[in-house]
Amino acid sequence: MQFLVGRFHTWWGEWDLYTLLFSPTPRKLVPQPSSLSPPPPPPPPPLPLFLVYKISFCISTSLLSMDIRRRPLNHPSSGDAVSPKASDALPLPLYLTNAIFFTLFFSAAYFLLHRWRDKIRNSVPLHVLTLSDLAALLSLIASFIYPLGFFGIDFVQSFISKSESDDENQHCAVVHQGRCSIPATVVVSKPTTMDGGLQDDEDLIKRVVSGEIPSYSLESKLGDCFKSAKIRREAVQRMTGRSMVGLPLEGFDYDSILGQCCEMPVGYVQIPVGIAGPLLLNGREYSVPMATTEGCLVASTNRGCKAIYASGGATSVLLRDGMTRAPVVRFPSAKKAAELKFFLEDPLNFDTLSVVFNKSSRFARLQGIRCAVAGKNLYIRFSCSTGDAMGMNMVSKGVQNVLDFLQSDFPDMDVIGISGNFCSDKKPAAVNWIEGRGKSVVCEATITGDVVTKVLKTSVRALVELNMLKNLAGSAIAGALGGFNAHAANIVSAIFIATGQDPAQNIESSHCITMMEAVNDGKGLHISVTMPSIEVGTIGGGTQLASQSACLNLLGVKGANKESPGSNSQQLASIVAGSVLAGELSLMSAIAAGQLVKSHMKYNRSSRDITKLSS
Repeated sequence: MQFLVGRFHTWWGEWDLYTLLFSPTPRKLVPQPSSLSPPPPPPPPPLPLFLVYKISFCISTSLLSMDIRRRPLNHPSSGDAVSPKASDALPLPLYLTNAIFFTLFFSAAYFLLHRWRDKIRNSVPLHVLTLSDLAALLSLIASFIYPLGFFGIDFVQSFISKSESDDENQHCAVVHQGRCSIPATVVVSKPTTMDGGLQDDEDLIKRVVSGEIPSYSLESKLGDCFKSAKIRREAVQRMTGRSMVGLPLEGFDYDSILGQCCEMPVGYVQIPVGIAGPLLLNGREYSVPMATTEGCLVASTNRGCKAIYASGGATSVLLRDGMTRAPVVRFPSAKKAAELKFFLEDPLNFDTLSVVFNKSSRFARLQGIRCAVAGKNLYIRFSCSTGDAMGMNMVSKGVQNVLDFLQSDFPDMDVIGISGNFCSDKKPAAVNWIEGRGKSVVCEATITGDVVTKVLKTSVRALVELNMLKNLAGSAIAGALGGFNAHAANIVSAIFIATGQDPAQNIESSHCITMMEAVNDGKGLHISVTMPSIEVGTIGGGTQLASQSACLNLLGVKGANKESPGSNSQQLASIVAGSVLAGELSLMSAIAAGQLVKSHMKYNRSSRDITKLSS
């Protein structure tokens, strides 16, 4: 293209072609005679037409490799919607289509430029067109649209893909009427009609049972999440010969879990939600939702909340807030692994690594890097803030950015896995117990002697002694790791399920040490719980579901806090710790008073006559 532009500039630059073409009064290109200047040189000969064809053909064929990279290698199936391309204008191979259109474009342009120059010389108005001029002009316009469409200019592509846009708009209208919506983060094909137009439930069930239709593809093929769950449910019953009558199907929004919470659903499990409280924490009252099937748990936690409330409330302090991810990388030698360790832990390199890491999200902020060497392997534990999200995906993306960045300076580094269990996620680990993961919270309260006697039905001395022998010495004898408590996992799991947290992260989130000591000359009880790794979030995952979102709203921590990012998830962690404090206080009191077995026999046994329980 630069060659052609240079040639045109050489041929017509001396004749001021631009001025002639846009001058309101055409004039001839005949220099005026003058005795002071020599006659102008004759105009250069025109470029032969066959050479124009040759150049345009070479240009068009050179675009073949470019378009090959743009177009998919695999041919779409007949059932998939494929966007039309400019190169599909003719039913010919790509290089021939390019050659035809680009040759037509340059030939028409070359012809029209010569015709306009002749008209200017002969004082013929430019708007007077012959049949050949008109044909050349139309060819120029038609061939000009092709390169625009080829290079993807939106204006031209909007006309080319108009039919596809209409189909998408129609699909979106169906979605707003209650059909299955597919999140943008999940790549799912558009709903297509089944082969032969068979939409009858019985036919679909048989095809799923026979394996003709994969069970996992029902949502994308039918475009109806509820119907997909219904078909899948019946197919599973026929394949297993087992009934799922007791498992509810209707009454649930299956659209809300597509691509987010659960795959291949066949129903939902009902878990009752109870309310414990009010929990007076940091001067505010909270009604704590707890989803559980264990009798006496909500009642016991509620009694602990009552004792804390009557004693003036509890206070919590956030010690740390940072999610972790630890990839494992391998080097040819331990010396090379140690070199990267020293590089990562050097304070002079932290700012550079932070810039690379923080590109993953506007909320992700790298806090620190800790490394551990095991032979030729290096475990790198990244810690970062994650706003109101629990943050596993956020920190993983930041870690990937850093690993890609390090690859240039450490080319012999082999990334074995994005997670090397030094994080450590969903496993009891000393690194979480010591260093913390997620939110590290300590919560305390001082219970008066009267409340211990009247509400908890025990004594301060008995509670202190029981806590030392059970939660401290007993757990040590058992070799407990972060389990120096009575039943912190009970409360953590119940709140996690109710508020849409990851139930599997109850493992490290339940790490807790419960401390009790007598104060005020033995008339009062100081109780505290220290929990170094509470992993919670108020956005993402199960928090988006209607029921779980309602529980978060009850606590006043629904969604992200726009004014102070991260404060909602931190507040939720404090509520979890305060609820654990109440649960520990009540259960320890029941054990000290010898009421544990009696209370469980009363509240944890099924009975049809519930009037006896209330008497």
